[in-house]
Amino acid sequence: MTETVPAPPRDLPAAVDFQEASDGIECYRLVDNDLRILLLPQDGAPVATSMVTYHVGSRNERTGHTGATHMLEHLMFKGTERYHKRKGTSIFETLQSVGAKVNASTWLDRTNYYEMLPTEHLPLALDIEADRMRGALIDAEDVEDERTVILNERDRNQNDPVSRLFDEVWGAAFVAHPYHHPTIGWKSDIERITPDGLREYYDTFYWPNNATLSIVGRFDRGETLAEVAEHFGDIGPAPRDIPQVTTEEPKQSGPRRVTVRQDGQLGAVLMGFKSPPALEADSDVLDVLARILASGKGSRLFQRCTDQGLTSDVFGINFRLRDPGLFSVFAYLAPDQDHQTVEDAIHETIADVQENGVTQEELDRARSQLRAQIAFDRDGPMRVASQLNESLAAGDWKLYTQYLDRLDDVTAEDVQRVAQTYLTRDGVTIGRYVPTS
Repeated sequence: MTETVPAPPRDLPAAVDFQEASDGIECYRLVDNDLRILLLPQDGAPVATSMVTYHVGSRNERTGHTGATHMLEHLMFKGTERYHKRKGTSIFETLQSVGAKVNASTWLDRTNYYEMLPTEHLPLALDIEADRMRGALIDAEDVEDERTVILNERDRNQNDPVSRLFDEVWGAAFVAHPYHHPTIGWKSDIERITPDGLREYYDTFYWPNNATLSIVGRFDRGETLAEVAEHFGDIGPAPRDIPQVTTEEPKQSGPRRVTVRQDGQLGAVLMGFKSPPALEADSDVLDVLARILASGKGSRLFQRCTDQGLTSDVFGINFRLRDPGLFSVFAYLAPDQDHQTVEDAIHETIADVQENGVTQEELDRARSQLRAQIAFDRDGPMRVASQLNESLAAGDWKLYTQYLDRLDDVTAEDVQRVAQTYLTRDGVTIGRYVPTS
């Protein structure tokens, strides 16, 4: 890819420093606090998406404080001194009154807050995000309200056997790294977390130099940068270094198993294999392998299992994370089929790839599927911002712009090699869902 670096806007505020550009996305930083800004101006309707990604997720939580990231995400909507329901200026109501779609999400490696709204109201979104970056109230009454909401949410997840199966497999696959615990947190931690503990967590991670502001859509670049400088420029950087995760997961030396038993109908099998960090080239290859193994009627496991009546559905997921994650194969059992038969079929299919490789036709089809998915995922400002958000979580926003080129570099030999390297019998964690009714 040949990069064309645009000239910085003539009216670039003194508080803003142009850093680099890639495939139309421009990267800036606020000089005084190191807030990173990603801009992608687009033609079309006068609509823009603003998204603040904080580089903190459940991987940053310490033992006894799991769920803090997710609860704090909820509390960030409770308001500040300026934007609060008791003043008639709640964040949700204020933004929705101008036609904004607004929400947030928490994941293992990041937390993000976003607004999609008419461009004329973009300054309002920036004002609110800047205000709550350091002005969140986090009062005791709100904490109790959200504790109840989150405990109910957790109960719903636990009542879903597939969600519970994924939690159990990840919990068994990781014994040292914080990917071990679910993003929503352990129940006992949610029950005990305090306003002071949440305030400490907020004061540790919610700073401009631990955040990226992405703006995608139709907007004036110079005016928008001036608005960002006005709203965020007076916020200081973190007074101390942002704590980094240093725990490494030890090498797994044998298969691990978990079983979930609860009410349901179709049984399921989930296999998880340790995968490399998202930014490594082998992670691109595993994306391709996931498609070859379990994506659509032409995939190996569909033909081996679903077509043969062993499974009702099967799919592969390569979880691309900041640290080594899991490459997963999931299958719903067909009625009257047993778990061991399906497990054996999956192992045999993987072994065939390891021993005999894949065809060029399979490789080309997998890449075409991924390209089509990327085109869908990047349709419109909200989708683009969301994909940028995941690249930021992985560790480099340019993964977004470079991904298609990286796919072109994947060879059939690479696919066979990564299957041999990562999808080993000693490195697998196997989960079974066994319906009890």
